[in-house]
Amino acid sequence: MKKLIGAFVIACASIAWAAPPAPLTTLKAIHSLSHAEAAKSPDVAFEATVTYRRANETTLFVQDGDAAIYVFAKTDFKMNPGDRVLIRGKAHDTFRPIVVADSVTVLGPGSPITPVPATYDQLIRSERDCMLVTVRAKVQSADPVMSAGQLTTNMRLLSDGGLIEVYVKSGDRKFLNPLLDSEVEVVGVATARFDGKMQQIGVGLAVRSLDDIKVIKRPERDPWTLPLTEMDQVLNTYHVKNSSGRVRVHGTITYYQAGSAIVLQNGHKSLWIMTTMEEPLQVGYEADVTGFPDAHFGFLTLVGGEVQEKGAYRPVSPLPVTRRQLTASRNVFDLVSVEGQVVSEVHENAQDQYVLVSDGQIFSAILRRSQLENSQPPPLKDIPTGAQVKVTGICVLQNSNPFGRDVPYDILMRSPEDIAMVARPTWRNVRNLTIAVGLLIVVLIAVGARAWIIERRMRRQSASLAAVEQRRSRILEDINGSRPLAEILEQIAELVSFKFGGAPCWCQVADGARLGTVPSDLTKLRVAHQEILAHSGPPLGAFFAASRLGSAPKENEVETFSMGVELATLAIEARRLYSDLLHQSEFDMLTDIGNRFSLEKLLDAQIEKASTNATIFGLIYIDLDEFKQVNDLYGHRVGDLYLQEVALRMKGQLRSFDTLARLGGDEFAALVTVVRNRAAVEEIALRLEHCFDAPFTIEEISLRGAASVGFSLFPEDGNTKDCLLNTADAAMYEKKRGKRQAPENAASGEMPTTNNSL
Repeated sequence: MKKLIGAFVIACASIAWAAPPAPLTTLKAIHSLSHAEAAKSPDVAFEATVTYRRANETTLFVQDGDAAIYVFAKTDFKMNPGDRVLIRGKAHDTFRPIVVADSVTVLGPGSPITPVPATYDQLIRSERDCMLVTVRAKVQSADPVMSAGQLTTNMRLLSDGGLIEVYVKSGDRKFLNPLLDSEVEVVGVATARFDGKMQQIGVGLAVRSLDDIKVIKRPERDPWTLPLTEMDQVLNTYHVKNSSGRVRVHGTITYYQAGSAIVLQNGHKSLWIMTTMEEPLQVGYEADVTGFPDAHFGFLTLVGGEVQEKGAYRPVSPLPVTRRQLTASRNVFDLVSVEGQVVSEVHENAQDQYVLVSDGQIFSAILRRSQLENSQPPPLKDIPTGAQVKVTGICVLQNSNPFGRDVPYDILMRSPEDIAMVARPTWRNVRNLTIAVGLLIVVLIAVGARAWIIERRMRRQSASLAAVEQRRSRILEDINGSRPLAEILEQIAELVSFKFGGAPCWCQVADGARLGTVPSDLTKLRVAHQEILAHSGPPLGAFFAASRLGSAPKENEVETFSMGVELATLAIEARRLYSDLLHQSEFDMLTDIGNRFSLEKLLDAQIEKASTNATIFGLIYIDLDEFKQVNDLYGHRVGDLYLQEVALRMKGQLRSFDTLARLGGDEFAALVTVVRNRAAVEEIALRLEHCFDAPFTIEEISLRGAASVGFSLFPEDGNTKDCLLNTADAAMYEKKRGKRQAPENAASGEMPTTNNSL
């Protein structure tokens, strides 16, 4: 009997041991999960009250007492704030633990949640995360935008401590316009703004409706009645009171550029630090850095960094990543390694740049040189175009949207050793194609030499044949050189004429010129011809020879024509191949305007010319606003067509001697070479900006476009290419920041939003 009882107890214990853990039934229990525990996705089943619901973005906030959480809920159930719900699902690890709901059951009306007052310091420390709060602040901007197909309001509030982004589910321009500079009280759910690595970069409020915004105090003066300020005096009202506390961080130095920046990495965390230090620091050594926190263009950074090396050498191993991982913005500022194929390379005093393609996406591997280094840069590392390489360095992005896809990125290398060739180029590339053309020429020369030897043996080679071969060899040399095509074809026509005993011979290029000796009256002559066949595609033209009417064909007519046709085919195809390669290297393949390489070449030439003649010129930088939304909403085909239309429209605003170039992505630049003063450049920049006022119609889709424009003037804003580009770029970004654009929808737990209004 005792044995049976013992076996029963053991069996019950085994069943209990094998049973899955019970689900978490309270929000406090979920909140207490560590990152490691939340990453195991434990089951949850709890009751709470709805404080915010946005069904089109599957966003749901719930609260129970003083505990609140974000829920990702795909259910189409209609829920209203104040409803009591039962949520079943799993916890997940992000910036804070969240819940991914398997089901949401509405239980009925619940007890109303009373909003609690919150300060900026409480919000930035996440003490009120996901809770219904009330905040007092001053309105800096208020704009209606389209988000996920619904009209939404984005507001920016200035509180005692910092900026707060506010997202309201409805928009009314008549209600929003009078809000500027007003002191308001806002009721909403506290959220966090974070970057692609789920690091907090700001705070926000998710507000249910405009009724939750109450005006406490109107501004003393309507902003639209303020006196006009001269553009160069707008900084007169600038005033910042910053009480941010200094912090100290520790990690391994993975990147250092003297007088500019340093990157620290500690485990999977990394941080970009701005510093003016110029002391020598060693990559791979541990260091402490003290500075002030900042969210710079959506990235978590430290400014005013001061560095103290700790002496321990603990290098960080680069993380092998793919193109897809980098474009998801999860590895910003991490030390990574990625493979790609070299498309082109640029060697400059300030930096070396390799343009690579990986899995269909273009990115750059950049090796910057400090201004303290030698003015004469070291030679570029010998890596042929088309080679497969492995690049190691710091991943930097154009934006850090945690919901974004295919975010453009670059790799900052630390030394020339950070790029290594993995595989040499395949034979199908420009270099090998050039070699193939050269081999073809060699083959033709060999065939000609063989024919010459055979003819010499048979006929002991007359002086005329020696002259023919001499001319032929000279033609082949000219084909492989830089002599104009028209002159080469005339030489070939003369050679054919010589073989025909002085008969008139000429070459007609398809859709082109007629070269050689053409008789004025062909009606009294017998004209023989043979097409110039291409290795692929339609004929390249034809060769003609005229003789007395009624005369018999010459015995060497076919042979002579064949010789002329072969030489003409080689000459025309070699020149067209060179022209195509030259065009591809200097023109953007999508918009057929100049690329960055051609613009920088023109800019170097213009600087030299302006310096010699003591003249001025302008450089205008154009960046399309919200271009990513076009690709997200309508696809990359419409995005490409939109870029083509933008290029055509901007070219129409320039003069015939101005140059428009696409620098990459949605960035353009215009070189304005003939100007009298800064106002003339500014007038052209305004024309470029206002050419977006009219909508674009692409495949029956009407798009409202916009662009931010900045410019620089030589030599006032700089006398080097880099200075002019950097000044124009900085002016453009200053213009972009000054616009009232919708802030990123990057609140804690908010799902991706789309803006159809560009």
